[in-house]
Amino acid sequence: MTATDIHRDTWGGPRQARWQRAVDWPLTIAAIVFLVAYSVTVIADVDVGTAGILRVLILVSWAVFPVSYIVEIILARRPWQWALHHPVNLVFVLLPLLRPLRLLRVVAHSNVFQHSAGTAFRARVLVYLAGAAILVTYIAALAVLEAERGTPGANITSFGDSLWWAAVTITTVGYGDFTPVSLRGRFIATALMLGGVAVLGVLTATLSSWIVQRVSELEERRE
Repeated sequence: MTATDIHRDTWGGPRQARWQRAVDWPLTIAAIVFLVAYSVTVIADVDVGTAGILRVLILVSWAVFPVSYIVEIILARRPWQWALHHPVNLVFVLLPLLRPLRLLRVVAHSNVFQHSAGTAFRARVLVYLAGAAILVTYIAALAVLEAERGTPGANITSFGDSLWWAAVTITTVGYGDFTPVSLRGRFIATALMLGGVAVLGVLTATLSSWIVQRVSELEERRE
């Protein structure tokens, strides 16, 4: 454990740690419920009664995140220091759709990736990148479809179109066959493009590091 980790544990304290362990899976399940309810709301043509139920599910599953975050701050030994050094927790409050990314830890820490420290780390990074890219692409497709649907002059009017647009945008291909015309849709597009650049950059760096390591190992064996 590094000195920074020790400081962070001191800032949070044992009471906060117990709370985080207790709500870890409930919050992940809430995020999945939110994602499913939001998906059905955007994609499916539901009746008024079903739409009301979905709105309640979305509201309740969204609300548990700020409540849990406030409890974490209250239980922390040094609330301000803890909040400043845990920005990801705030991101999950503002964007709970990203919470299912925590499920990737189960795959990333499985025995499949228990090799050397460097190899295991790179494998976990690739798992997180792939999972994050797929999830963010899906979320962006939903969000831009909701933003564009009903906008005059919009050409993204189906989930298939929005999913194709999200895929070519996050990979920075950008064919231009589908483009958002609303202000909200363009904001989503900008965020997705920045995310795509970041993902490709980290992926390239990770693969380059792995290639360098493999070449180094082969040279050592020959010597």
